[in-house]
Amino acid sequence: MKIAIHHTAADWSFSNYWVEYCRSQKIDYKIVNAYDSEIVEQVRDCDAFMWHHNHMIHKDRLFAKALLFSLETAGIKVFPNFYTGWHFDDKLGQKYLLESIGAPLVPSYAFFDFDTARKWIEETTFPKVFKLRGGSGSTNVMLVKTRKDALKLARKAIKRGIPIYNKRGALKEAFRRYRMGAGHIVEILKAVAHFVLPTPLQRASGKDVGYAYFQDFIPDNRFDIRIIVIGDKAYGIQREVRTGDFRASGSGMIHYDRKYINEQCVKVAFEVSEKLQSQCTGFDFVFDQSGTPLIVEIGYGFVQQAYEACPGYWDRNICWHEGKFNPMGWIVENLKKSDK
Repeated sequence: MKIAIHHTAADWSFSNYWVEYCRSQKIDYKIVNAYDSEIVEQVRDCDAFMWHHNHMIHKDRLFAKALLFSLETAGIKVFPNFYTGWHFDDKLGQKYLLESIGAPLVPSYAFFDFDTARKWIEETTFPKVFKLRGGSGSTNVMLVKTRKDALKLARKAIKRGIPIYNKRGALKEAFRRYRMGAGHIVEILKAVAHFVLPTPLQRASGKDVGYAYFQDFIPDNRFDIRIIVIGDKAYGIQREVRTGDFRASGSGMIHYDRKYINEQCVKVAFEVSEKLQSQCTGFDFVFDQSGTPLIVEIGYGFVQQAYEACPGYWDRNICWHEGKFNPMGWIVENLKKSDK
């Protein structure tokens, strides 16, 4: 098999691992440029194409899924494939997908006209969690405590729109990371500068408009569980919520020891991943008052460096395998042996 890889040297990119793995295992590969107008010709002599596209890069958002789906239609194996990637960074899409397969999703509500949203807001209980369809690391996520605030948000979201890039939230997050020793003063300076000089993503993203999306607030969760399923293997971490907050994603306060991971989450993640026919999925779990794990959201993309300290992994039978492992190598090997 010959694999084409769109290589991005950034720390977050899976391609760093893929290239290293192919070299070490003497797997035939070549580096291609997904942005090249001749990309289809570039991959014609290959059996597979791999691209860790990033929702925070506008060029990737513009056409990555279209290219991947086009090549897959032509019979080329791709990562991520359609089942893995179409719902990436799309919480609205995930709501309907997870509901359709009976997955244990946190109860979620979507509205596309204000009158319907208003009627629901007047009858439901609070607090609720308001989200935009895109964003990671708890961006564009807020706790709504009153009907008045919910009505204000729903009206704005449906009628006028909400900026996708939250510059105020980015600045607060930069200060938080700096205070906990995980960030640098340069991050704060950049966040301040972006109030005046917008990033390319800010300029291109604009606003999300025409819908309002809420989830039930699940109280008393001091952490969440993130489980990554790749084929027939899984690994995970526990993430503490931010101080004085309810959000855990992106907190940087991580526990790796197996004792912190509720294995029921692993079981559910395997079951849902199989129904999704996904090559790779990250699941965020919280727990209701009876201790039942509920899925908050899913996504194929993540920063693998955050999981390097995981001490082992589970197989599909929820058997634990202690020791170092190479999940990015799993992706390559699974692609080689896949029929799709």
